[in-house]
Amino acid sequence: MQTILPPDDPVAASRFVLPVRVYYEDTDAAGVVYYANYLRFCERARTEWLRAIGFEQQRMLTEDGLAFVVRSVKADYLLPARLDDALTVVSTINVLQRASMIFGQKILRSSELLFAADVRIACVDWNRGKPAPIPAAVRSQLEKLQST
Repeated sequence: MQTILPPDDPVAASRFVLPVRVYYEDTDAAGVVYYANYLRFCERARTEWLRAIGFEQQRMLTEDGLAFVVRSVKADYLLPARLDDALTVVSTINVLQRASMIFGQKILRSSELLFAADVRIACVDWNRGKPAPIPAAVRSQLEKLQST
């Protein structure tokens, strides 16, 4: 699967686009994407966006003892996706705080909005289980990508 990186213009740079194909394993008994899989698609997009700006979560955990965890999700399921659909996950950083951020994420089939969510991610000190500031290098990159 190819990650589509944003172009150099500032408006496009404030979002990340990840294409996703719906496979049989993503569907439920009714033949539509199982509701939890929309969250998996969003997780992939957030992870690939971090990777695209030069940060791997496993390395951050190993070297710094820090991890990003989902704290809350507000999700709206608007239309069903089905087997073989070509979807697009569009992610933006809507809020960036000291130890957390809120991603706005949408899943589309062509121009049709299927799913929308606000996902609050917290940075935690993995060993202590406590909130921790987002590392300065990561924060600097995220500030450049934040929606205005």
